[in-house]
Amino acid sequence: MNALYLILLLISLAGVIALDIRLGLFLGRDPLRAASVLAIGVAFLLLWDAAGIALGIFFRGENPYSTGILLAPELPLEEPVFLLFLCQLTMTLACGVQRALDRRRGER
Repeated sequence: MNALYLILLLISLAGVIALDIRLGLFLGRDPLRAASVLAIGVAFLLLWDAAGIALGIFFRGENPYSTGILLAPELPLEEPVFLLFLCQLTMTLACGVQRALDRRRGER
C-alpha cells in the first residue's frame, strides 16, 4: 500500500487553496458560497463516476502509487480528493481569469 498519489493530491490542493485565499479569488472571496459550489461540483462528478462505473466505462487500474483503499467498487479513495482538487483548481483559474479580464477592461 502506497499513498504517494494521495499525498501529492493533498499537497497540490493545499497549494491551490493557499494561492486562492492569498489572492482572494474564490474561497478567499466568499468561503461559504465557494464551499457550496465545490460540494455540488464534487457530488455531480461522483455521480458521473458512479454512472460510468455502473455502465462498465470507468474502472480502477492497478498502480503502485495509490493506497488501494476503495470507497465503492472501482472507486478509489483518491478519486473524491482528485475531484475536489479539479473543482478547486477550475474555480480558482476561472476567478483569476475573470479578475484579469476585468482589470484589462478597466485600463482601456
